Amino acid sequence: MNKKNPFLSNPFIGLFTLWSMFWFIAVFLLFYPFIFILLQKISYRKYAAKLVRIWSKCFFFFSFIRFEVKHHFVPDKKQNYVFCANHFSFLDIPVIVYLLEHYTSFVGKSSLGKLPLFGYMYARLNILVNRSDNASRAGSLSKALKALQSGRSIAIFPEGGIVSKKYPYMAKPLKDGALIMAIQQQIPLVPISLFNNYQIFSDKPLMIRPGVIHAEIHPPIITKGLTLEDVPMLREKLYHIIQDPILKYYSLDEPQ
Repeated sequence: MNKKNPFLSNPFIGLFTLWSMFWFIAVFLLFYPFIFILLQKISYRKYAAKLVRIWSKCFFFFSFIRFEVKHHFVPDKKQNYVFCANHFSFLDIPVIVYLLEHYTSFVGKSSLGKLPLFGYMYARLNILVNRSDNASRAGSLSKALKALQSGRSIAIFPEGGIVSKKYPYMAKPLKDGALIMAIQQQIPLVPISLFNNYQIFSDKPLMIRPGVIHAEIHPPIITKGLTLEDVPMLREKLYHIIQDPILKYYSLDEPQ
C-alpha cells in the first residue's frame, strides 16, 4: 500500500479532498463572472475583494473547517496596516482572507499570476513578486508602498514564502520588506500566528482534512518614530511575537 497516496492509505481523506476541491472550484466559477466585471475598474476592486472573501467563507463552510481565533486586537476599519503571518501552507492565503475584513492586498509570488482564471484575478487584486529577481523585489516594494498610501492594507509572509524546512519552526531571518513598508509609512505592523493550517491542508501529498483552524491576531507593533535603523530590532521582535505562541501551542522549545 502506498502510504503517500491519500486515496489508497485513507479513502475518507481522499474523498474529502475531492469534496473540498469541488466546492473550492465550483464557488470560484460561480463568482468569477462578477469578480471579472468588478476588476475592470480600479475603484470597484474593493468589491471584488469582498466577493473573494465570501468565496473563502463558502469554501471553509462546505469543507467543515471551523475557526478558533484569539483576538488581542480588532483592526480599525478606518486604519490601514501591514499584516504579517507565518507561512507553512497554501491554505494560509484563504485563511488570512477569511480573517481580515480590510481591503487587503497580498505580496505573493509571480507564478500565481500565470494560473488560468485565478491568475488574472490574483494579479489585479494583489502585488506579484519574483523573489529571485532584484528588480522585481524592488518594484513590488514600490507598488506596496503606493497601495498603503492609497489606503489599502498589505498582507505579507515575511519568511519569503513557504520555505521552512521543519514545521512549525519559522524560517530565519525574516525578510525586511514588511518592516520597511511599515516604517516608511509609519503605520502599525500586525503579527498573526497560524498554528495548524499545514495539518489541515497538506500539499505533499495533496490532502484536506476537516477540523478547526487555530489562529492568533496579536496587538499591533507601533512604528511611529522608528527609522530604518530600527529594522534589525523590529525583525527580531516580529519573529518572536509570531513564533513563540506557535512553539507553546506544540510544547516545543525554541531552536538552537
